[in-house]
Amino acid sequence: MTLFSSTQVFLNYRGEQLRYSFVSHLIDAFERNEVNFFVDKHEQRGKDLKNLFVRIQELRIALAIFSTRYTESSWCMDELVKIKKLADKRKLHVIPIFYKVKAEDVRKQTGEFGDNFWTLAKVSSGDQDQEMEGSLGVYLPKDGSEAGFVKDVVKTVQSVVAAIGLENKENQFGKRKRKYCKCELPDLKRSRIKKVVT
Repeated sequence: MTLFSSTQVFLNYRGEQLRYSFVSHLIDAFERNEVNFFVDKHEQRGKDLKNLFVRIQELRIALAIFSTRYTESSWCMDELVKIKKLADKRKLHVIPIFYKVKAEDVRKQTGEFGDNFWTLAKVSSGDQDQEMEGSLGVYLPKDGSEAGFVKDVVKTVQSVVAAIGLENKENQFGKRKRKYCKCELPDLKRSRIKKVVT
């Protein structure tokens, strides 16, 4: 059993923007509530994404924390593509978190989120693909309480962890499988990126 096999939650976020603010508060709340998690502390430091992808595959839940500067990072976008592929295969439960950004801006690549997306798209290899869609998740409006938002995220994660535990027990005893806990994950459409690149 590796160090990461017991880890439940992976955090995908824009480190430069959130590491010492929202994410630090979220990590503190996870620790207090005994939620197992993994945070990539080597974001944008030249580490091999393949090793990170192996770790993501060992997890059961991913938080995709969308913020205004999320799309500035090709690292975040590459992680998102991997998360989406695992979610599509039902190997990973995904909880989208919208941090002071509208879900509509994420889906349609508009607003500050969209501006950063299109700037990245101009230099993208085209590996970030698929159309932005879906709207389920946890939202913090620009004027919302961050403390309350952290609590909402922790509660959401705990409910998904509980659902996974129940699903595992039912599968172990041969009972009918529960409906997969599905949170729609916005992702990116390759054709849109290619239009900008070509």
